[in-house]
Amino acid sequence: MHVFKLVALAASVSTAAAQIKGFNYGATFSDQSVKQQADFENEFKTAQGLVGASGFASARLYTMIQGGTTNTPISAIQAAINTKTSLLLGLWISAGPDSVNNEVAALKAAITQYGTAFTDLIIGISVGSEDMYRETPEGIASNAGPGVQPNQIVSYIQQVRDAIKGTTAASAPIGHVDTWTTFANATNSRVIAACDWLGMDAYPYFQSAMDNTIDNSKSIFYDALGEVQKAASGKPVWITETGWPVSGATLNKAVANVENAKKYWDEVGCSLFGNTNTWWYTLQDAAPADIPLPFGIVGSTLSTMPLFDLTCGSSVSNSSSSPSVSSSFSAAPTSTSASPVASAPVADHASQAASGASAGGASALPSNPVGGNAAAPSASGTTTLSSAEGLTAPSVGTSTNVGSDGVTTILVVTMETVSACHA
Repeated sequence: MHVFKLVALAASVSTAAAQIKGFNYGATFSDQSVKQQADFENEFKTAQGLVGASGFASARLYTMIQGGTTNTPISAIQAAINTKTSLLLGLWISAGPDSVNNEVAALKAAITQYGTAFTDLIIGISVGSEDMYRETPEGIASNAGPGVQPNQIVSYIQQVRDAIKGTTAASAPIGHVDTWTTFANATNSRVIAACDWLGMDAYPYFQSAMDNTIDNSKSIFYDALGEVQKAASGKPVWITETGWPVSGATLNKAVANVENAKKYWDEVGCSLFGNTNTWWYTLQDAAPADIPLPFGIVGSTLSTMPLFDLTCGSSVSNSSSSPSVSSSFSAAPTSTSASPVASAPVADHASQAASGASAGGASALPSNPVGGNAAAPSASGTTTLSSAEGLTAPSVGTSTNVGSDGVTTILVVTMETVSACHA
């Protein structure tokens, strides 16, 4: 049914998709207080005014629901309208059907409330985030939290298609975000077939089973991307999360510091910007409370002056050595087998931020939806906040414990902690 829409979209989206640059934005701060419209506006304006970078005018969201409500549309929408920020919408689907119904209700309410001022900003709609990973043996072993089986994800995707049919958002391309290993696994091909695009979260820093020095990070990233592109068989693959921590623990050979964060931005970020839809992780994640493993490029104080030079030189951003990234729509893909390097998958930091870690570096997505450090909707459907929501980074042989202070302790040879940094 939606094939005809995609044909019409191809001309407009394939070109636009190559220009989308933005950041990930959670619904809460690091102290788990709920972001309000003014907070989102401040963040969006800061991203657009970054010194040394331009065009970062897109926001990836993880939920449609404003924190503390049952199904009120998230205030980031009005903030996006006011700042002309495009949106990759997200619906959190790992809290069960009732929660998904509330996410869909919030989406429909936003369409009705804001009309084309909202829907004209939609780049795409993500139904879920790393839900398949959390259903894998690795995800379960790492206490990654509840996930969703492929058939159910397909059902939720259809539910969203039905919800937006006949509305001003009807042409919005719908996809799913997950780890590259789940997309490369042929048993999950039904999800790929149901999607218009795929979102890949990739963090070479967490590839602890590999030689994950910063010098190898670009090749690790693009090896993973290549596997997803093969599985996608021509469908667009968007980079929904990637980044390097500006401080924190050394994980195998990956050193977290500003120098390496800049190198990763220069070599991976600049090779993506302008070539595919990319939402960097992240603008800011250590505010107002510090976290053990921050990825934010502006530090704890929201400012247009970044921690490192964001300027992309033409020799870097247009590097011919970087594999191309698909940006056009095509027919449903065929499945592929898992990658030869599946033992060391690229991980999702945001996921880790909410759930658990896995051996080999696979990611675990937030057990809470609305931005990683906010609690998932309760059984009653009301989104509540909890101080016990923590995020963990993956490592070989990890054990996790979520404390009442919201910090997850990970035992990896030495003890390290990663708090709710899915900002």
